[in-house]
Amino acid sequence: MTTQVEVPENSLLEEHTDEKTTDLDDDEIYHLLQNERRRSVLEYLRDREGPVQMRDIAEQVAAWEHDTTVQALMSDQRQRVYIALYQAHLPKLEKKGIIDYNQSRGIVEKKPAAQKLFAHLKQPTDDDESADTADESDHPWGTYYLGVSGVSALLIGASGLGLPGIASVPHLFVALAVMSVYAALSFWQVIDEFENADEE
Repeated sequence: MTTQVEVPENSLLEEHTDEKTTDLDDDEIYHLLQNERRRSVLEYLRDREGPVQMRDIAEQVAAWEHDTTVQALMSDQRQRVYIALYQAHLPKLEKKGIIDYNQSRGIVEKKPAAQKLFAHLKQPTDDDESADTADESDHPWGTYYLGVSGVSALLIGASGLGLPGIASVPHLFVALAVMSVYAALSFWQVIDEFENADEE
């Protein structure tokens, strides 16, 4: 003879309510959507079901930022967005219960709470737009790199042609000087990106 055990009707409800729920207030929603990259992450996840690769998100966000395609992105463009998402923006969205983020595996999946943010994406406020401008770096990195490239080309050309004033400088020294300037500029840019990400 088997014994049947009755399960209280509210036990199933209790099981579901034990799960972590997220109740974001207006200030938290505003803060999360204040950042353009976090909005772009949510735009990417909006119409996707199941887990996605964090790398794919970073590439698409970088492509949107540079108004180009994923295939046409340069490695440094990918890297800057990847670092910011990896270190700051995805952990923040996970902390607020918007996504599941497996940092070690590079996997991201939206949670039901993301729907509340999706509803705000189509109607950004003027304050959001001004926040975007403040969030982005004040440094015109493209101009800096273009300027360094121009000066480097002149130095290398002058050295190769043996023009007066630079002919006495060894070619190796010129090459090392050019590489050092690029390394310093790249380091400065990475630091600037980290500082901008930490502010959010």
